[in-house]
Amino acid sequence: MPTAIEEHRDTGQPNALADLVGRERPLVIRDLCRDWPMVAWARQSDTAFAQRLAALDNGSEVDALLMPLDEGGVIGYNAAFDGFNYAHHRVSITQGLQRLAQYSRQPDAPGLAMQSALISACLPGLLDDHALPFLDRGIQPRIWIGNQVTTPAHFDEYHNVACVVCGARRFTLFAPEQARNLYVGPLDFAPTGAAIGIARLDRPDDPRYPRLKLALAEAQAADLHPGDAIYIPPMWWHHVESLQRINALVNYWWKPVPASGYAPDTALGCLMHCILTFRSLPPAERAAWKALLDHYVFDDEDPAAHIPADRRGILGPLTPGQLAELRETIRRYL
Repeated sequence: MPTAIEEHRDTGQPNALADLVGRERPLVIRDLCRDWPMVAWARQSDTAFAQRLAALDNGSEVDALLMPLDEGGVIGYNAAFDGFNYAHHRVSITQGLQRLAQYSRQPDAPGLAMQSALISACLPGLLDDHALPFLDRGIQPRIWIGNQVTTPAHFDEYHNVACVVCGARRFTLFAPEQARNLYVGPLDFAPTGAAIGIARLDRPDDPRYPRLKLALAEAQAADLHPGDAIYIPPMWWHHVESLQRINALVNYWWKPVPASGYAPDTALGCLMHCILTFRSLPPAERAAWKALLDHYVFDDEDPAAHIPADRRGILGPLTPGQLAELRETIRRYL
């Protein structure tokens, strides 16, 4: 069984919570959003939640995934691995809620998930009453609504605070070094944009994925209910199961600006370039480049400590002009 994710119970002192995010390990924050109106609606009933949410819908369309009944609500690939196991639609929040209400009356139902919708674009009336005081107001919240759908293990490059506002969700987390044991699918062909683990966590004895048990032995998990939140650090793999007939979650992603002043939206392009450049080299050359990457990128020791501060080039602080010149140099290399 997974170990429990470390927990903190909110005491109503939001300034203290600023110290809890930006940490290196996940943390469940119980009752963080207990006073949100959406949580109150959900505690009243699923119907009350859906009706109050629909009343705030401005009609903008959001992404929705619809999975056949036999997929069990698990987002993934089709049998041929040349496509995905869902149909993609654009619907309003109200249309999605109406379909969820219809499915809730069926003993078995297809999986439906409205994904990563910017609240400012579709439900702007929620913004004022559903904020986290310890986060910058410029961080845009997103809403996720669906029935009993599972998003397999995947990672984000951003800090993430996710707040359950309706239903219940089970989060199973893995440290970044467990990637090799999760049997991750293609980086450049993934169901929801983020590469996912192909091995099913509920099938640990699948002979195709023998290392999955090693990942499960290191897993951390927690069940979250309306008002609860979880902080997920960047690059941590998270497998998310929605457990009720209607579930909703609001999350906040952000990436602090590093000391260099340069923060790309994603580093996946760098990873793909490294795969293209280094993966097929002879072993000795690959080992040599690994040593250089460790020295210049991944080791904590400053590789430029012996160089005068004003002559460190890319290894020192960069002015906007130097950063622009460096990006142009990289572009020419590519």
